[in-house]
Amino acid sequence: MFEQAKRMQALTSAVFTQVDDLRKAEVAAGKDVITLSIGSPDMAPAPHIVEALKISTDCCFNYGYTLSKGDPELLDAISKWYSKFGVELDPETEIHSLIGSQEGLAHIALCLVNPGDIVLVPDPGYPIFSAGPLVAGAEIYRMPLTAANNYLPDLTAIEENVLKRAKIMILNYPNNPLAATAPRSFLEEVVAFAKRHNILVCYDFAYSDLVFDGYQPDSFLAIPGAKDIGIEFNSLSKTYNMAGCRIGYVVGNANVISILGRLKSNFDYGIFYPIQQAAIAALTGPQDCVSETAAIYQKRRDIIVDGFNELGWKVERPKASMYVWAPVPTRQSSFDFTVSLLQHTGVAVIPGSAFGNCGEGYVRIALVQSENRLTEAVTRIKKWLTL
Repeated sequence: MFEQAKRMQALTSAVFTQVDDLRKAEVAAGKDVITLSIGSPDMAPAPHIVEALKISTDCCFNYGYTLSKGDPELLDAISKWYSKFGVELDPETEIHSLIGSQEGLAHIALCLVNPGDIVLVPDPGYPIFSAGPLVAGAEIYRMPLTAANNYLPDLTAIEENVLKRAKIMILNYPNNPLAATAPRSFLEEVVAFAKRHNILVCYDFAYSDLVFDGYQPDSFLAIPGAKDIGIEFNSLSKTYNMAGCRIGYVVGNANVISILGRLKSNFDYGIFYPIQQAAIAALTGPQDCVSETAAIYQKRRDIIVDGFNELGWKVERPKASMYVWAPVPTRQSSFDFTVSLLQHTGVAVIPGSAFGNCGEGYVRIALVQSENRLTEAVTRIKKWLTL
């Protein structure tokens, strides 16, 4: 019997696995389950993106190793695309491709922290924010994100003895799982805070373009001085419905990106060239598909939010992301409510406890089904839940 390494003890997918096992059991029993648990886009990439992939895969010379950093044409496309946020990037030194943004978030702590160093992570937060630092031997300091503070961390509440050992702060807006957004004034506060305490800010901007009602988020790097202390992760997974392609990138501080690039050059090779060509087509081609995708998610959001609010299940109307963060409407734990919801209605969601202690009392609903299926989910819940 082989035993896992001690570092693996910090990694758990228990809640996600439990929910999925319960979902599979319901499906096996013949129930029609509406899966709103996993945030995997259900839409296809735009035709011009698929066509670029097809053309490139037909070339027999496109199956060799590629540059870990990314093809220069891809790096240039990312640089030009980012100008819409008012951010200028040097493709040579300030951009590096990633095998999905999660890969970069997983590896960044290995590059910069030593055992005993502290990484500041949001709670609730996407699991990789904690998993990567824990594997690197870091200690985790969880910054509570509460409705009372508009789901922003209170930087003034972090003790001085923590700040002396803190090396990295991870932030994510528009947010998963909270669907919260951050005002520019907060990002300006973060830049000043990070400079004062010599902390690297790792900003997850993967939902930069899934925005509603005219809202436009700020890139962290658009804040003056942010490049001095920050890097930003982005991805084509959600914006262009290319999640399975596993292509993302990190931009910002040239020194940090160089260090991450050195780690990656030892760990992996570059991304399959046809996928890079598809990404280039996405970034440089017609952008109607982006606004169309956002409009679809906005309609889905309204079905859930309006339907639940009519029921008396009061939920906020998010301005961005592909999620709704809803308070548990019963006197159950978030996990118990998730199980009851699945068993009584066939609707699968994720309990907030999966994202940290501060997620208890909420569930995350992913808007990854058609309007008809979401309407059906609301109808089923209305029949079961009387508030």
